[in-house]
Amino acid sequence: MPALEARADELAARLKAALEIIPNLPADDVPNGAGEEDNVEVARWGTPRSFDFAPKEHADIAPALGMDFETGTRLSGARFTFLRGDMARLHRALGQFMLDVQTGEHGYEECNPPVLVGDDAMYGTDKLPKFAEDSFCTTNERWLIPTSEVPLTASVMGELLDESALPMRLTALTLCFRSEAGAAGRDTRGFIRQHQFEKCELVSIVRPEDSEAEHQRMTRAAETILEKLNLPYRKLLLCTGDMGFGARKTYDLEVWLPGQDAFREISSCSNTGDFQARRMNTRYRVAGEQKSTQFVHTLNGSGLAVGRTLVAVIENYQNKDGSVTVPDALLPYMGGVATLNPRSS
Repeated sequence: MPALEARADELAARLKAALEIIPNLPADDVPNGAGEEDNVEVARWGTPRSFDFAPKEHADIAPALGMDFETGTRLSGARFTFLRGDMARLHRALGQFMLDVQTGEHGYEECNPPVLVGDDAMYGTDKLPKFAEDSFCTTNERWLIPTSEVPLTASVMGELLDESALPMRLTALTLCFRSEAGAAGRDTRGFIRQHQFEKCELVSIVRPEDSEAEHQRMTRAAETILEKLNLPYRKLLLCTGDMGFGARKTYDLEVWLPGQDAFREISSCSNTGDFQARRMNTRYRVAGEQKSTQFVHTLNGSGLAVGRTLVAVIENYQNKDGSVTVPDALLPYMGGVATLNPRSS
């Protein structure tokens, strides 16, 4: 009967909508907790620098060095920034350095994906429907990517992969866009939380039995960038109440910012298990078993967020006269520029 069929369709749609907002189940070794205060610190690296002057926050140092908040706001509104001169070059150097390390030392394949994607890619990587308000949607119903995790992971959407193709390790340096709807009032000053930013993303697609080891490997790849830049950091295992919607286990890396006298998040590396794979319908064929298929496991992480790394370099390498020394690891990318000096007014 038409009325019963309509009712069945309605109930099916309601059930689907309810299931779509149920988060992933945490791994057994994830600590229970309600929020960030229950995260567990598992490691620290580096010793914070001792200054012979009071270190400043980046927002107080960087404008004289080419970080133009006023022009960015005038052009696009709050949380947009216009970088100039050596500051823009240092930002570019960081991104290139990250890509070179992740491709050359950790075996990630460099990609250049679209930054506009459709609903299926956003849904498959668990960004829809729950986080629609945190992203920007165009008038023709394409989404500006919140991170290149979306196109990199969704590049295998709907595929049946051969086991011999795994693991797949992908990286990309892209623009990312976030409306920050859920972060109202946080980090409104400075360059930490922007609507537009760049990130070197890491994505792995692996067999289920390899995902835990791959998670450790990916996190180590992100840590390597901080160590090469000599930026002190700590590693946290997130509790159940602070993990992302699609994650089953997450490590956060927090870099030391002397101007804030605090550690701040700079990378988040997550193992989503088969959560995204089920949404994307991505499987692999087990070698020697033509009729046996399994869902892949997917992982994603920042290796690293470029803007936040720039903030960390500015604060950790600042000098008393307002200049900033370029870290040794970035000198090959800077065309002879070893110091960012305040611009003469």
